[in-house]
Amino acid sequence: MAKQSMLKFVNVGRDMPEKRPPDLRREDFHEIYGEYARDKAAEQAGRCSQCGVPYCQTHCPLHNNIPDWLRLTAEGRLQEAYEVSQATNTFPEICGRICPQDRLCEGNCVIEQSGHGTVTIGSIEKYITDTAFEEGWVKPIAPHAERDERVAIIGAGPGGLACADMLRREGVQVTVYDRYDRAGGLLTYGIPGFKLEKDIVMKRIDQLEAGGVVFKLNTDVGVDVTFEEIRAGHDAVLIATGVYKTRDLQAPGVGAKGIVNAIDFLTASNRKSFGDAVEEFDNGDLNAEGKRVVVIGGGDTAMDCVRTSIRQGAKSVKCLYRRDRDNMPGSQREVKNAEEEGVEFVWLSAPKGFTGDSVEGVMVSKMRLGQPDATGRQMPEVISGADYVEEADLVIKALGFEPEDLPKLWGVDGLEVTRWGTVMADFQTHETSLPGVYACGDIQRGASLVVWAIRDGREAAQAILAQLGRTTAMAAE
Repeated sequence: MAKQSMLKFVNVGRDMPEKRPPDLRREDFHEIYGEYARDKAAEQAGRCSQCGVPYCQTHCPLHNNIPDWLRLTAEGRLQEAYEVSQATNTFPEICGRICPQDRLCEGNCVIEQSGHGTVTIGSIEKYITDTAFEEGWVKPIAPHAERDERVAIIGAGPGGLACADMLRREGVQVTVYDRYDRAGGLLTYGIPGFKLEKDIVMKRIDQLEAGGVVFKLNTDVGVDVTFEEIRAGHDAVLIATGVYKTRDLQAPGVGAKGIVNAIDFLTASNRKSFGDAVEEFDNGDLNAEGKRVVVIGGGDTAMDCVRTSIRQGAKSVKCLYRRDRDNMPGSQREVKNAEEEGVEFVWLSAPKGFTGDSVEGVMVSKMRLGQPDATGRQMPEVISGADYVEEADLVIKALGFEPEDLPKLWGVDGLEVTRWGTVMADFQTHETSLPGVYACGDIQRGASLVVWAIRDGREAAQAILAQLGRTTAMAAE
């Protein structure tokens, strides 16, 4: 290792890529962080201490070889850095943008814990792969030999696409079915462009398609094709549908006009960014322009909704969350970005009802944190007599997602689900109760991070390849 390239954390401070000013970024949906220049990326990568026990790697769900590609970047060996990064992560350019690094790799950086400021791992990961695309290092998949086995993947989100990538590299014939008109799942329609510009997702999908992955879009399993038809035509099936059913509120007035689901609001906004005609947006139902917006929830989806509302020209945007800032599940980095852009957070507040046939306000109960529950997290308690009404023209419910009832939706006998409604599958092999059928991502583990879906998809691909190998060996005997 070139020592002079590394261990700079003592005399070089942490320096993120330049962030666009709030008054400019609230006017559009472009990403808010700029790119490193080559020298700056090398300098920041050189801050890595190359520690013997890299907690950054340990706390990454994909166990990315982070110290290795940081060292290669510091030494100017960017193509090698990309190859090392790509070896463990199907979509490093996406993870570099949307992973909550403050809770994963960067939050566990050794030099951060020693007071020197974390290495900017996510920004460097993004820079490496963006450079790889620009330089033409990202090639279509080209298997050494084609195989006859056919695998169907239901769901074109990150888990399904990660599995498709690995299977095609081994020459397996892969068909991806998805109900939407574009692949990508929540990467395409759920995450706003200011966090993940859509051309980034489309480039990866183009790469997969050029490498032989077949996409059958606008195909709703259980309506356009049955699950059994898919199963009969393939040697294995992966269920990677994600979870799209919105958790709902039980409160007076919840059915009023102007109270909408987060996924509908974000999908409409993202469709407009593609230039689609979206009636619900154009007629104002899913458009925050000129409205007093209240978003209910404290996760990353809530952050996406408040920041999207700002960009659509809302009159005001408030986020209600029943716990305090320190106990919210969303990224603190996202909270800070939202506050800079003009979002007001109303902590320790929970909705108890809504006023108006067309929503006019949210009846709010003020809360305090009481005794810890079984997980050690303090439970919110209502403060008696502290209720008030928060005025609103648009209320967005960002309360999380639940799985759809797939056995009923698809008419499948024998597909076992958990008590939460997720598909029951082994967390190593991802095999379900049906032979030759696998599951991965949110439909198996519940609503989670994109990086976990990628890991699950890669693991499922390995299990499917092992099963196909066993089947081939048995057929040859």
